Amino acid sequence: MNAIEIRGLRKTYAAQGNQAPKDALNGVDLDIPQGSIFGLLGPNGAGKSTLINILAGLVLKTQGQVKIWGFDQDSNPRQSRASIGVMPQELHLDPFFSPRGALEMQAGLYGVARGDRQTDTILQLIGLSDKADAHARSLSGGMRRRLLLGKALVHNPHVLVLDEPTAGVDIELRNMLWANVRKLNAQGMTIILTTHYLEEAQEMCDEIAIINHGAVVVQDTTQNLLGRLDSKTLVIQPQSPQIHEFELPTGVQFDRADDGTLVFSYRRGQTSAEDILGMVRDAGVRIADVKTQEADLEDVFLDLTRA
Repeated sequence: MNAIEIRGLRKTYAAQGNQAPKDALNGVDLDIPQGSIFGLLGPNGAGKSTLINILAGLVLKTQGQVKIWGFDQDSNPRQSRASIGVMPQELHLDPFFSPRGALEMQAGLYGVARGDRQTDTILQLIGLSDKADAHARSLSGGMRRRLLLGKALVHNPHVLVLDEPTAGVDIELRNMLWANVRKLNAQGMTIILTTHYLEEAQEMCDEIAIINHGAVVVQDTTQNLLGRLDSKTLVIQPQSPQIHEFELPTGVQFDRADDGTLVFSYRRGQTSAEDILGMVRDAGVRIADVKTQEADLEDVFLDLTRA
């Protein structure tokens, strides 16, 4: 079973003033597998936040079907909402609550009985045990972001949405967050991640959907997405920065860096690295060092969202 199933999801915002109605989502179909770390990527204004807010029950959809952990959002709204926790991008916290108080109140809002609450466990997970009774207004920005994660976990959801979780945080907090995400995922929780740091998505996500102009452009495993672009770059450092002329094979592009480094861009389906190295040797170049660079998720993202 999928953790989330979305069919024909549309959201149209009503006209305001002289502005025409705006379609934020245009018939989104999406399946998010249980137990996965799933990346939801897209440029600004693509519709990601609208989609997340619909999943969280904060925005009413115009049309379509949403199922969270098997519960239809229309016929089982309470169960579907209880199955998902959202760590928002914005730092919205009551400054007069302590972390313990904030978690206790959030658990109460979800109807978690006092005997079933895991407040101390969550405080330890997010590294705020020593700040449990301090006012939230005294916490640093990174600590407040950790508290948002804790609030999303109080009702032990099956699905956790992380909306730009590492925006503006330091390396230590980022490493702690990803360690916690991996721990939660190992325990069976499905993680949905939105981020503009594409290297994080490439490292963390099993599967990725890219959304643009309110529609899903592509959904596939991370490995398959990276394989969509077969472009590679061969960087050769000659022993001496002499000027050489090359007879380039079909489809190979050549550039010479200021320091004399030779840069060849090619497609694996047309040319091999061995062909380029042979061409370079035939031109009389003595090679000091060689390295290759493959297309990454940023290249795939730009290729799919350029239009």
